[in-house]
Order: sequence, then C-alpha cells, then structure tokens
Amino acid sequence: MSKLRRGFVLLILLAAVLAGLVVWRGYLNPVVSGTRAVDGEVPSGASLREVAAELHRQGVLPQPLDLVWLARLRGDAHSLRAGEYLVPPGTSVAGLIDLLKSGKVVLHSLTLVDGWTFRQVMQAVDGNPALKHTLAGKTDVAVMAALGHPGKSPEGRFYPDTYQFPKGTSDLAFLARAYRDMQAQLQSAWQTRAAGLPYQTPYDALILASIVEKETAQPQERGEIAGVFVRRLQKGMRLQSDPTVIYGLGDAYTGKITYKDLRTDTPYNTYTRNGLPPTPICLPSLASLQAALHPTPGDALYFVARGDGTHQFSATLAEQNAAVQKYQIKHHQP
Repeated sequence: MSKLRRGFVLLILLAAVLAGLVVWRGYLNPVVSGTRAVDGEVPSGASLREVAAELHRQGVLPQPLDLVWLARLRGDAHSLRAGEYLVPPGTSVAGLIDLLKSGKVVLHSLTLVDGWTFRQVMQAVDGNPALKHTLAGKTDVAVMAALGHPGKSPEGRFYPDTYQFPKGTSDLAFLARAYRDMQAQLQSAWQTRAAGLPYQTPYDALILASIVEKETAQPQERGEIAGVFVRRLQKGMRLQSDPTVIYGLGDAYTGKITYKDLRTDTPYNTYTRNGLPPTPICLPSLASLQAALHPTPGDALYFVARGDGTHQFSATLAEQNAAVQKYQIKHHQP
C-alpha cells in the first residue's frame, strides 16, 4: 500500500474516530449526571463561547468546548436564547442546545392575595428575588407615574392572582400586567352589571368591591354584604364600615377598633362621611367585584358579626340593636 493511500486511510480512520467522539460527547454522554435537574442561566447578549463558559462556571457543562464545537457543527451558534433553564438529568450536549434554542425558560411565580393593600403588594414585589427591581424606594405617586397612570391612586388597581414570569422580569412589567388584568376584569364585570346601581363609574364599583372583600371571608355572604351597602347608598345612609375606618387610621390603628376610632374623621371614615371613600381599601377578588355589581336583592340595611365568621343581617335598626346585644355585647361580657 502506498504512503499516499495509507495516509488517506489514516485520515478516514481519524475522521471516523473524531465523528464517533463528537457523537458520544455530544449526543450520548450526559452533561448532567445524578437524579436532580440543574439550574443554568444564559446571559443576554453573550457569545457562544461566553455562554459555554458561563454554563461551565455554573456547573451545568463539564467541558465548554463540547457545546461550542457541536453548536457550530449543527449551525446553532447564533440560535441560543438568553434566560434561565432547568436542565434535566441525563441531558446531552445536543439536548442542552435544543433546550437553549427552545426558549422554554424557568417561570417563577408571585401571588397577589385578595384583600392585600398596595403596601403589601409592594412588599411582596420588592422581596421577590426573581424580579428586576427598579421601583424600590419610590413613592406611590412615582410608581403610578412610571406605570403611565400619573395622578391615580394605586390602591385596589392590581388584580389578585398568581402570576408566572421569567427571571429578570422588571417589577414595573409585573405590576403593569396586574394592572391590565384588573382593568380587564373590572370592565368585563361592569358591562354585565345589574340595573339601578348607585355607581357613576366602574371605579365606584371597585371601591365598594374592596369594602366587601374586607367585610367578610364567607363567599356566600359577599352578595348580601354588597346588597346592604348598595341599599344604604341608594337611601343616602352612611356605609358605617369598620374596615374603611381601619384603613383611614393607617399606622395609628392598634388592632382593636374603638369608639374613638369610629369618631375620628378621615377621608375613609364612613361613619363620619357620606358616600364611598375616595379610593379602594384593598385588592378586591373577582368574586367581590361580581358581588358589588350583582348585589343580592333584599331589605337588609344592617349586619353584625356573629363571632363565628358569619353575619346577622337586619332590615330595621331595632333588629340590628337586638342582634348587637345578642352577638356583640353579651358575647363580650365576662
């Protein structure tokens, strides 16, 4: 066999060995061993070599060049997408490339809870490590201006739900989504509202829904509570809602409402002021929105807590006084 032919054969054998090595290292040899998935993050704007080096630093990729060579061989050098990925055990380099091309990033979640105030919303947002924080320390006025709604109160304007988002989403984008969701839910509910309600705008309904949210934890009572407040508004009676008083007191509230508190005038004291308070007092749930816009018909104008989480409803002041005597005064007597 001539030297030329032997050299050609050796080149073929070498190519076959290299091809086998590429197949083994790229398609058969797992980069993630063990039984647990590994979290890896591809930085935005990084080159292929920088991506490989970063995944190696994070413990996802034992040999950075495996990713570089195979991605170039497959024509995927510019197809990898930034984000956070969960790499399952047994994933090969080829599988890793497919995952990074897919854009199926890890989604984090944050729940805004029914009944939360905006202060509680911002505490949760500021404390979430997966969000990019751009609003920390800003006033409510500055936050609403950044959202494109200057001059509006943020209270009650964000829909309570569980939101999923990729790591690095800005707090502003998160709040904008929750704001849009509340507006969509409110407008949808407003379109199908009952006739004859004492609201001038959807915002009025949002305010009352927030009061209903704070007045009862019993789903079956929301409509009845809303009905009482709607009838009081229609008759020109004051709402006399303790949660509005508590909200108006702010940090001055000690945890137990007193007679003095009920007489302390604030814009939110519905014992001293007529009509609705100026803003919502919390995030109302969809159920409370529906209750405010579809109150239960009846003649009750009063209600009092029974002490077990439910309420006694009354149509007259005499009935209310008797219920207060039964469920409040006697209940608290030694």
